[in-house]
Amino acid sequence: MLITRQHHPDNLETPAHALLETLTPAHYVRSHFAVPALDAAEFRLKVAGQVASPLSLSLAELRALPATTHVLTLECAGNGRVYLTPKASGVQWEVGAVGTAQWTGVPLRTLLERAGVADNAREVVLVGADEGQMDDPVKSPGHIYYSRSLPLSKALDNVLLAYEMNGEALTPAHGAPLRAIVPGWYGMAAVKWLTEIRVIDHAYQGYFQTVDYARWERQDGLPPVRVPLSEMRVKSQILTPAPHACVQAGEELELCGAAWTGGERTVQRVEVSTDGGQSWQDAEWQQDAAPGVWRHWHLSWTPQQPGEVKLLSRATDSAGQVQPAAHDPHRGSYEVHHIVAVPVTVKAKQEHKEKS
Repeated sequence: MLITRQHHPDNLETPAHALLETLTPAHYVRSHFAVPALDAAEFRLKVAGQVASPLSLSLAELRALPATTHVLTLECAGNGRVYLTPKASGVQWEVGAVGTAQWTGVPLRTLLERAGVADNAREVVLVGADEGQMDDPVKSPGHIYYSRSLPLSKALDNVLLAYEMNGEALTPAHGAPLRAIVPGWYGMAAVKWLTEIRVIDHAYQGYFQTVDYARWERQDGLPPVRVPLSEMRVKSQILTPAPHACVQAGEELELCGAAWTGGERTVQRVEVSTDGGQSWQDAEWQQDAAPGVWRHWHLSWTPQQPGEVKLLSRATDSAGQVQPAAHDPHRGSYEVHHIVAVPVTVKAKQEHKEKS
């Protein structure tokens, strides 16, 4: 069962224990506005803008095109926000705004090639049918549609227009009848209820591209500019034991978790500390490395002394990027991928028996 973090619109988090499965049995839900009422039978996807031949395709026509299936991990850019200090505005996600599913659909590249992208094309804007007014972080100019853009190079790479999730038609909460899936990128790029693809010759300046889902970044020694969020950051999360769990001294315990990263990178190493960061041990993997998909890990631990312990994990990816010890304030309330301690209490055998 999902955990409600916000109602109207629904923002639902996966319980930590469910993240131990390769395919997440109850995938998190992120919505900015109410779920739009779309009739699959009447649905049309438009491809327009800087193209030679604009398209208008029904769901049946999309399903008739050669399909591709990928198993991919999606993480909300605000996942882990509850661990920021001071408290940041936005949905107060803990660890469960991440999940892995099998997605089936047609490559975005197929439609762009059919439409004929102009030589001056620069970005591809994905527009959803969900709309409303935003008040945070800045009030929007009236009602707006959710939309995000991709660099043309990414749009022509491995982006999927999905109509199935785990072998079944998308549900309304997950973007039915059609949504984007952008491998290796945070979930804000995976536009749900997709109705329009517009190719443009300039940098898109939409609300969810610049005001929200963007960070400050210094370039060429100039004052900071807003840069849209894109690839996921390297991250590991301890999933068991749960925070504030009580464990018994002298008894072996399996520490388990998941790790992931973005782009075409893979997670290569997870280290675990059972003494608050004084020493580290390499965890063992449960799956082989693959771009775009998390890896589960485990480590056996036998606590020796009673007391309070902080468990830590940190990941390193194939590009040598290491999970940081602290959150980068320039990332605001997004890209929360710093090490988060899991406090546990080690009980002595005698004390455990008396309280049982």
